[in-house]
This record gives sequence, C-alpha cells and structure tokens, in this order.
Amino acid sequence: MAKCLVTGGAGFIGSHLTELLLSQGHVVVVLDNLSTGRAHNLDAVKHNSRLEIRNGSITDPVALSEAVHGVDMIFHLAAAVGVKLVADDPVRTIETNIYPTDHLLRLAVQGSVKKFFLASTSEVYGKHPGESWVEDDDLHLGPTSRPRWAYGCSKAIDEFLALAYHKKFGLGVTVGRFFNVVGPRQVGNYGMVVPRFVEAALRGGPVIVYDDGSQVRCFAHVREITQCIAKLMATETAEGRVFNIGSDQPVSILELAKSVIAKTNPNVEVQFVPYAQAYSEDFEDVQRRVPNVNRLYETIGQKPVTTLNEILDDIIAWKREVMQSQS
Repeated sequence: MAKCLVTGGAGFIGSHLTELLLSQGHVVVVLDNLSTGRAHNLDAVKHNSRLEIRNGSITDPVALSEAVHGVDMIFHLAAAVGVKLVADDPVRTIETNIYPTDHLLRLAVQGSVKKFFLASTSEVYGKHPGESWVEDDDLHLGPTSRPRWAYGCSKAIDEFLALAYHKKFGLGVTVGRFFNVVGPRQVGNYGMVVPRFVEAALRGGPVIVYDDGSQVRCFAHVREITQCIAKLMATETAEGRVFNIGSDQPVSILELAKSVIAKTNPNVEVQFVPYAQAYSEDFEDVQRRVPNVNRLYETIGQKPVTTLNEILDDIIAWKREVMQSQS
C-alpha cells in the first residue's frame, strides 16, 4: 500500500485511475481545481476513508506543496487538455503544462516520492509521417506560428524534464503517451470526438465531422488505460522510459461517425465542416495517428484490446443514462 497523489484526479482519466488505486488498497490524494474535471466523477468513492480530495490548482505552488507531503507515488495527469482548448488559448496551455510539472518534479525529489508517472500525449509526435509511431521516433512538430502545436511541444518539454530528473536524481519516472482514450465520464466540450458524436446522435444529429473524415485514429477504453498505468508503475523496468499507451486498431473518423449513428439512430445525418470553420484558418491536423505498443506489451504483458464496438456500446449506455437523469 502506498500513498498516491493524482493530479487532475477528478478528470476523466484521473477519476478512473483514482478508483483503481483505491481498489488496490492505496491511499489517494486528489488535487483538482475542477476547471475541466467534475466533482461528481468521484461520487462512487468520495466517502472512501483512504481518499482525500483537495480543491486546488497545479499552478498554485502552495497547493502543490501541501498535496505532495508524505506521498510515495505521483500520477501527474493534470494539464490543459483538448484540441479546442489548446487552439483557443495557447498561453494557458503552455503555462499549465510546463511550470507546474517542473515544480512537481522538484517537490518529488525533495520529499519521499519514489515513483512518478507523467501523463503525456501522442501530440508530441506532431505530424509524424509513419504508419505507426514508435517511442524513439523523431518528433515532427509544426511551426510556432500555428498554436495547434503548442500542446505537443509543451508536453515534450515535460518529458525532457521528467526524464532528466530520473537521470540526475534517480527519481522513478515513467512517461505514458496517451492515444485517444475514451469511455464513460468523458465530455465533448474540448473537442473529444467520441462523446461529441455520441451526444449529437442521441439528440437527433447532425453528427459534425471535420474536413472529410478520412483522418485515422485508434480508440482505447479508459479502464484498460488505467490498468496499464498501474502496471507500469509497479514494474521497475519501466522506470526512465517512455511508453505509447493506447489501442493499435485504426479507424477513420467517418467510419467512427457511421458506427455511432448505426448504434443510436440510423436517421441521423453526417455534416462535414471545414477545419477553418471549426477552429481557425491556421489550424492543422494530423492525418494518421496509430501507436506501436510493442514496448508496452513486452514490459507489462498487456495492451488495450477492447474493440471499438464494445467501447461504443459502453459509452452510449452511459450517455443515455446521464441524459435520462437530466431530463
């Protein structure tokens, strides 16, 4: 049993991770300012005696210092998230993603922290041209004049920082690059495509697809993602390394839209909207984003395998329940 800090613990992935850590017998401290997280995400465990919920921001040095006190393991998930949020406010993205990570790493080596999980993103690969992306591939970020790339660049800096702390101070750092994590509790407010499609279809449409829908993505269930995180943190050989964490089964965005429609309401229409209208004139997207997860599987003997069909069934059932409770 360890005392764990989960930053962003009331968020989509963070709340699921918090539940898993509590089920494993750990003591969990959640730090979240509820800017993108939701207090009700922790309703199932909020009365657990081993859970402490702190309402505070990772950008507040005092709140961060108090939350780290006596902690053995840190799961740093808090960040500025979502393509829409990043495109709209690149300053917030950079300030939220870099400075608090640096401060948190400093606090970790000054305190009793042994292990540190840094949640990173497939966005660090930028416009990588490969069929599937390997952790040691070169990064292909776009120009600084396009704010789209601020998120990936800021998380790449986080990775450099965390791995440097591992090398210099021996901190047990593990970096996980997430690829399109989906599941119950995810909201579409920040550009997340699956909850956006599901909600639109359940409300009668249309389902808005950006550009022509030929973009390729892979979708992994949050339940499996959190299991991989926990296993990586329990594996010594994962320290000082970077791991792609996601499904390796590709699907186009248009195929995803059609699958959602088939499962909800076949009468719903797809509407295509250009990127310039959805975001801005200078927005760039990545055409293909598929991870190579061999390193993950070789290290922990597990990778996300839940099918898109099963994932959509789970999300649609959850969303219907939410919508019924709100009506």
